[in-house]
Amino acid sequence: MIYDMTNGSPLKMILSFSVPMLIGNIFQQIYNFVDAAVVGKFVGAESLAAVGATSTMMTLAICFMMGMTNGAGIIISQCFGKRSFGELKKTVTSLIYIVIILSVLTSAAGIILARPVLRILNTPERIIDESVKYIRIIFTFMTGTAAYNASGAALRSLGDSRTPLYALIISALLNVALDLLFVVFFKMGVAGAAAATVIAQIISAVFCISHIIRYRKQLNLDGLPRRADKRTVIKIFRTGLPAALESCLIALGTMSVQRLVNSFGPMTIAAYTASTRIDSIAIMPVISIGMSLSVFAGQNMGAGNIDRIKKGLYHTLFALIGICATLAAVIVIFRTRLLGMFLDINVAARAIEVGGRYLTIVCTAYIVAAIMRTYLNVLRGAGDVNTSAVSGITELIARIIFAYILVRPFGSTGIWMATPLAWAAGAVVPVVRYYSGKWKEKRLV
Repeated sequence: MIYDMTNGSPLKMILSFSVPMLIGNIFQQIYNFVDAAVVGKFVGAESLAAVGATSTMMTLAICFMMGMTNGAGIIISQCFGKRSFGELKKTVTSLIYIVIILSVLTSAAGIILARPVLRILNTPERIIDESVKYIRIIFTFMTGTAAYNASGAALRSLGDSRTPLYALIISALLNVALDLLFVVFFKMGVAGAAAATVIAQIISAVFCISHIIRYRKQLNLDGLPRRADKRTVIKIFRTGLPAALESCLIALGTMSVQRLVNSFGPMTIAAYTASTRIDSIAIMPVISIGMSLSVFAGQNMGAGNIDRIKKGLYHTLFALIGICATLAAVIVIFRTRLLGMFLDINVAARAIEVGGRYLTIVCTAYIVAAIMRTYLNVLRGAGDVNTSAVSGITELIARIIFAYILVRPFGSTGIWMATPLAWAAGAVVPVVRYYSGKWKEKRLV
């Protein structure tokens, strides 16, 4: 089903379009969730720490790839809103070439730099070998992740959020089965968890690409050009690089935080790994509704419906505030039980205590994240992509400053406090930019 978001109730369109993306994003997080749960329960807390120590390095690579594909998605959504299908096809072909080249380069860099980067991050010596083994398997097959992100972004920008969902449901279930097979039955440890993840990701990419090929006429993607268009490639980079830079800067900020976390030892790393897995799923409504709002803004920007974009923003923001308040209450109340899915309370009570503090501090600040993401996604969908980079730089600087200042008096709790403070700093940029009105002049097509 393809959504034309230029007509109908804005909030209804945004929420209905976001539901498949929400479910899909949750299933995507199940990859990491299951890896952590299976490794933590069946291999041990130190092996869980080994997997967790790689998370920021993986996030950096994936965020860059997602930034580029989402940048192309903005152009695709505006082409769809304007009904400029010739330009749409050029964008998809150019995106294919970009993703192939970037995924190969990213894989090579990740394999070569795995150990040096993990050492820079203060990864403890007794877990670094397992961390390197895990991350190198992931990076070897980065093409599968890149292909899913590209095909999924194209489909969502055209108004099809269900096909990426179906792909993720299939691959997530496969990932669970393979995790249990490789880690529990074959005793492959962290290598088994990594192998399960990459196989599942490749399946999700194949599913989406097969759907695009099969329904290319309905998607207005029949007769794609064989070669990339130089001007379109430049436009994708101009649009995607700020978003990629924003994501990478946030990831770099997380890496600096990871370095601090690693200095507290394996139990704190395990606590951070488990709690961030819970956090990554809990915040999915904010991310998914924000992505839907970006597509909504893109299609309506292409159609010239500025007033409709404004209406969609305010309706979405009020809905997210209620959702975030509810989520925070549930997580804080059940934080110990949630962490118990990853860690044995009899042998890792300290890790559960530390993780509980993380969830209490971060989850109660989801409303701040919702404000930042709502305004940022409207600007991004409208084509005002440079604001993403500025916001990312602001958030990065704030995260590092607050983490390194607060860690002295508060220990690891000070690191957790830096996250909501960084969100607040990052929110200032898109809010000010939106009310300046300059984003209205940034249409890409």
